[in-house]
Amino acid sequence: MKPFILVINPGSTSTKIAVYEGRKQIFGKTIRHTTEELAPFAKVSDQYTFRKETIYEELTRNNINTTNFNAVIGRGGLVKPIPSGVYHVNTLMIEHLKNGTIGDHAANLGGLLAANIASGIPGCQALIADPIVVDEMQDVARITGIPSIERISIFHALNQKAIAKKHSCTMGKQYSDLNLIVVHLGGGISVGAHLHGRVVDVNNALNGDGPISPERAGSIPALQLAKLCFSGQYTYEQIHKMLSGQGGMVAHLGTNSFMEVSDRVQSGDPDATKIYNAMAYNIAKSIGAAAVVLSGHVDGILFTGGIAHNKHFIDLIVGQVSFLGPCFTYPGEDEMSALAQNAYSVVTGEEPALEYKA
Repeated sequence: MKPFILVINPGSTSTKIAVYEGRKQIFGKTIRHTTEELAPFAKVSDQYTFRKETIYEELTRNNINTTNFNAVIGRGGLVKPIPSGVYHVNTLMIEHLKNGTIGDHAANLGGLLAANIASGIPGCQALIADPIVVDEMQDVARITGIPSIERISIFHALNQKAIAKKHSCTMGKQYSDLNLIVVHLGGGISVGAHLHGRVVDVNNALNGDGPISPERAGSIPALQLAKLCFSGQYTYEQIHKMLSGQGGMVAHLGTNSFMEVSDRVQSGDPDATKIYNAMAYNIAKSIGAAAVVLSGHVDGILFTGGIAHNKHFIDLIVGQVSFLGPCFTYPGEDEMSALAQNAYSVVTGEEPALEYKA
């Protein structure tokens, strides 16, 4: 009998759900949540009962039997830094997600919803996989010139790992046998150096480190930033938004839509062209740095994420980095499928689920 798996991916104003029978998706839906619906909840984690009810309503409406799930897997939230893998949602994880111990984020609802729903189904496992805080960085990559500040690993771990494994399979290789550079191109951009199955160095894509992106400032001159912080013109919250959320492309061009900027480039807009080229240049530099981390032994450079659909932009980057290794494009991202495959591996015994520990 094929495993029956429920996948839950909460966003700030939506909840994506999908049902898989074995490896095949048999149902999928994005449930939208209005500002008015979410307004009564002081913290994001307080929304999980409300969101659970909307999930059950949608499944019931589509005649999905909610008592037969073998596993419920949610998007991994802000747990403490952990190695890559699939994890049981245990009591400690629930405590950290509910209290926002590491941070309050919509992704935290993934584990909470998985645990709550699975608890009512005999034999059903509650799981998360490869949250954004996956940490496999080598120690030397953490060190900065200020002892009290360390580089930390926050990136698109779920999609980077899924694409790296998919590519390895396509090449007839084991992920653990290859050296890969994976470039996730979305609202944030992460460039990971995958050394024999471990992401030993990667930029902090959530907090603005790395290349200029549609919504992130990218790495910027430190002293100039310090002067800006102490100028008296900005609050901490405003500086935070400059770095992450309202930085990068949106700060320069007033939009976070890469498609819109690409259209402006095609129409000859010089401002759009300048930032478009700067983004490609920044990404190429980061790929070069990742190649150094891998000592020049690069089996593949993989481009993924929504922006990877733009062939002209990818060609611009490839023109600068193809000498480092063969380049491959896997446009878009499919977090739902990646989560489902991780759950399937656990339910079928292909991969053991790990325990979240203090």
